[in-house]
Amino acid sequence: MERSPKLYVERKFEECFEDEKARVDCVIIFKNVEVWLKKGEEMPAFVGDDAKCLSKEVYDRFYQYVDQTTGVVKADSIIVLPDGRTRIYLKKGDQLMLLPVEGFTKTLIANVGNRVRTGDAFAAVTTRKGDVHYMKPPKPGTVVFIDEITNRPHYVYYILPEY
Repeated sequence: MERSPKLYVERKFEECFEDEKARVDCVIIFKNVEVWLKKGEEMPAFVGDDAKCLSKEVYDRFYQYVDQTTGVVKADSIIVLPDGRTRIYLKKGDQLMLLPVEGFTKTLIANVGNRVRTGDAFAAVTTRKGDVHYMKPPKPGTVVFIDEITNRPHYVYYILPEY
């Protein structure tokens, strides 16, 4: 069984801390320093008032932090891939490509964290007639989330484009 990535989303300090102790697992970003805290750990003394606090969120809820019509990220966030070392940083206002995968049979090729180039297929769709169509992104980028829509069985790829 594959582990899912971890998601950290920007919150107000009051939501992350109570009496200088972390209420939940969180990340504090102060200037160029990241401090990763577990629930119950104390906030370091050097952290200033202009620091950002990102708290752990359920990864499957990532779609809630993206505008579904424009693909714009609504809050600063960090996605930590299952290897524990690779991180994807998203800033509020980043533009994602939302690419649907719909068809009779769907085969997902690219997974979260994979880089896809313009000519690379990230998914394959088989029609009822048996034709296979390969889905390719309009721009190169990194897959940050794959949303499975259950009321209509299909997927939506969230890809952070490279510029």
